[in-house]
Amino acid sequence: MKPIVSIIMGSTSDLPVMEKAAQMLNDMQVPFEMNALSAHRTPEAVEEFAKGAASRGIKVIIAAAGMAAALPGVIAASTTLPVIGVPVKGSVLDGMDALYSILQMPPGIPVATVAINGAMNAAILAVQMLALGDETLAARFASYKEGLKQKIVKANEELKEVKYTYKTN
Repeated sequence: MKPIVSIIMGSTSDLPVMEKAAQMLNDMQVPFEMNALSAHRTPEAVEEFAKGAASRGIKVIIAAAGMAAALPGVIAASTTLPVIGVPVKGSVLDGMDALYSILQMPPGIPVATVAINGAMNAAILAVQMLALGDETLAARFASYKEGLKQKIVKANEELKEVKYTYKTN
């Protein structure tokens, strides 16, 4: 089984955040890989990874970074694949520096960006992209979304049982 999504993080200190992306991809049965590469400490390896990703069968890249957050943009500059950036909280600026760094890409080098520490949504976005060309994955994802809906329906039913003197429903 070859990976079709690559999860890249600036260092393994990002793993607690990125595990949520890995778990979502795993739950959706999407083959993926995980690696640590640093735009500042291993720039040649990042460029080599980005340039070779498509030829290895990768279809979407999820790249996480904190602080200066250069990794998603550096990867996007060297590939035609879609890149989803995950800003990681961890600096004195609570991840806002990473968020702005990933968001503010120059024209022609987009990085789709999710919320700070939003790795799960990055994986969901990757699944949605992949599902456009994969009916089985599309059905699996539709089932996941239905499950989300049913959780809220159930929660609302349970709230009806909560009693207060002035609660009218």
